[in-house]
Amino acid sequence: MTIIENVLLCLVTTIVCYYICLKFYLKYKKEWLNPLYTASSLLILLILVCPIQVDSYKEGSSIFNYLLQFAVVTLAVPLYKQWSFLKKNYKKICIGVICGTSLGVITVLGMSQVFHLQEQLLASLIPRSVTLPIALTVSSGLGGLSSTTVLFVIISALISLTIGPQLLNKLGIRSKSAKGLAMGTSAQMLGATRSLVWGEEEGAMGGIAMTTSALFLSVLTPVFSYFT
Repeated sequence: MTIIENVLLCLVTTIVCYYICLKFYLKYKKEWLNPLYTASSLLILLILVCPIQVDSYKEGSSIFNYLLQFAVVTLAVPLYKQWSFLKKNYKKICIGVICGTSLGVITVLGMSQVFHLQEQLLASLIPRSVTLPIALTVSSGLGGLSSTTVLFVIISALISLTIGPQLLNKLGIRSKSAKGLAMGTSAQMLGATRSLVWGEEEGAMGGIAMTTSALFLSVLTPVFSYFT
C-alpha cells in the first residue's frame, strides 16, 4: 500500500467512525456517548480486530495532529468575543481558573511522590486538565508522551462531565459564574458546551475558563520543567 493510499484509508476510516458515533450521540443525547470517546473506542476496536498496524494508522492519520496544532489559534476567538465580559468579571475568573488549574497540577505532583511515577509519565500527566491542543504542546515541551496525554485528558474531561453537574447540585452551588468556571476549567471544551446548555452566562464563563486555564498552564510550563 502506498503512502497516499494509507493516508486516504486512515482518513476515511476515522471520519466514518466519528460520523457513526456522532449519529448515536445526537439520537440518544447521553454524555457518555460523546463521539470524542466512542469514536476513539471504535477505532481501537477496528485496529485490534482488523489487520491494521498501529504505526501505519498513526502515520496515515498524522494530518489530524497538524490540524490540532492549528486549532490552538482559534482559542483566541472566544476571548475576543467575550472581552467585555471578561474585563467585567476578571477577578472571579482569575481566582477560579488559577485555583482550579493549580489544584489539578498539585494533585498530579502529589501522586508522583506517592506512587513514584516516572518522569516521562509525570510530564504527560501535568497538562491533563487543559484543552487538548495546549495539553499536547505542554506535554511535548516537558518530554511527555503524546498518547498518554491524550488518554488522560479525555478521561479527565469525561469524569468531570459525568459527575460535575451532579456534584455542583449536591454542594448547593447556584452561581451561574461558578458553575461555568468549574465546568470550563475541569472538562474544557465539553464542559464549556455543557455550561452553554444552562445559560448564556454559564456558557461564557465556561468558554473563558477553558481558554484562560490553557494560557495559564502554558505560561507556567518553564516552572514545571524543574519537577520533571
